[in-house]
Amino acid sequence: MEDLKEKRLDLKREIEKKLNALSEKEKKKRSRLIEDRLFEFANFLESRIALLYINKPLEVYTNRILKRCFEFNKLVILPMVIEAPEMRLVKIKNLKNDLVRNADGIWTPDGERCQGVPIDCIDIAIIPGLVFDEKGGRIGSNGGYYNRLIPKLPIATRKVALAYEDQIVAQVPMEPNDRFVDIIISDSRIIYKI
Repeated sequence: MEDLKEKRLDLKREIEKKLNALSEKEKKKRSRLIEDRLFEFANFLESRIALLYINKPLEVYTNRILKRCFEFNKLVILPMVIEAPEMRLVKIKNLKNDLVRNADGIWTPDGERCQGVPIDCIDIAIIPGLVFDEKGGRIGSNGGYYNRLIPKLPIATRKVALAYEDQIVAQVPMEPNDRFVDIIISDSRIIYKI
């Protein structure tokens, strides 16, 4: 078990190093490619209620994706940590009014303004992560929030990851509680879980 944890930690460090080496300009360019693929992806276009996330520094940029979702008349749902390790899903009506900075300076939904939504209404879930493989294996950034969330999503809900090609490896060493995504959209391809 310790060997597995060490392999995962080494893999995370390797990917973090690769991502930190990318320039801001390169990350924006690649994020745009991923965004364009997402907005051409039939499952996403057909969805009405989309669970998204606000990216952390090493993740694909989601700000433009969130804005475009409103242009496409999608209901935008974001996770909000209410008390670690629990998340609540809330509906965002306006990015400027419905988000506040938390104690760490990270944008998060304003719990007083945003209405909670039941998990069973989600059509498509965009799932963050740090490392992925072609079988849909993923390693998150920490906390296990999405490993707890994914099994609660309806079976018909597509679980889609957005990733730079640098984040995709041959095989993710999976732990028993890890959960898979169905599809990965990268800056160079769309991968359907094998």
